[in-house]
Order: sequence, then structure tokens, then C-alpha cells
Amino acid sequence: MSINDGKNELPENYEQLKIAANRTSNWRERLAAVEQLGQWHNKQVIDVLLYRMNNDTVYRIQEAAFRQLEQLGEAVQLPSRKKGDLIDGLTKILVRIKKSLPKGHSFPDFKDKLKKMRLDIYDTYEGELDAEFDKWLESKWTSLRT
Repeated sequence: MSINDGKNELPENYEQLKIAANRTSNWRERLAAVEQLGQWHNKQVIDVLLYRMNNDTVYRIQEAAFRQLEQLGEAVQLPSRKKGDLIDGLTKILVRIKKSLPKGHSFPDFKDKLKKMRLDIYDTYEGELDAEFDKWLESKWTSLRT
């Protein structure tokens, strides 16, 4: 598919793509939306892509938005990967979830409760860590003091 160079044209599904690009609890939808939006050279699209590049919690989305903006001819610089916790107050949130479970609960119980209570956190770290997510989360769970 070639890039649409119409200055004022937007994809027919622009509103749906914009919503998907900003859906905090689904990094896969954000990534797909960023890739689709990158086919349209339009100020509104560029604004959405710039926002994702500079503000997404999942670095692969930032990278995808950066690549799309470059292909559209925008002079952009890839942001640095964030150091430390991707979501502020992560440890406190995880402790709260662990405390809400019965004593002696299992790691799968904790993982399920995190997904139900804070899908945004679950999704962000799953998107960032990919295959290492379960190992990372289990390590966090083990180290939490309640």
C-alpha cells in the first residue's frame, strides 16, 4: 500500500483508528492503528503519531510511530527508552493486589487478578517485555512484601 499524499484526506475509519491508537489497555490495537495511520499524510494523523511516539508506555509503539513519521517525511527523533518503572507507583499497586488475595495464593491467581484490576499495567508490561513478561511478573510477585 502506498502512502496517501492528500493534504486534507483522512482514512474513512480515522475516528476508529484514533480511538484504537489511544486505547491504553491494548498495545496490539495501538500498534496496528499506528501502522495503518502511517499510510496517510495528513496533519491530524501526524499529530496522533507524534503523540504515540512521545507518550506511549510501550517502546515498540513509540518505535513504530517514529518509523511511520519518518516515512511520511517528518523530521523526528526517536525518544529514549524509559528507565525504571513504566508506570508510576507500580510496586505499591502490585502490593495492594497481592494483599487483596488470600494468604498462600498462587502466581496464576496474582496474574489473573492483576489483569482484571489493572489491565493497563498488565498490557503495558506484556507489550514491553513480550516473552519475558511471565518471568518478570513472577519475580515481582515473589519479591513483594505484604
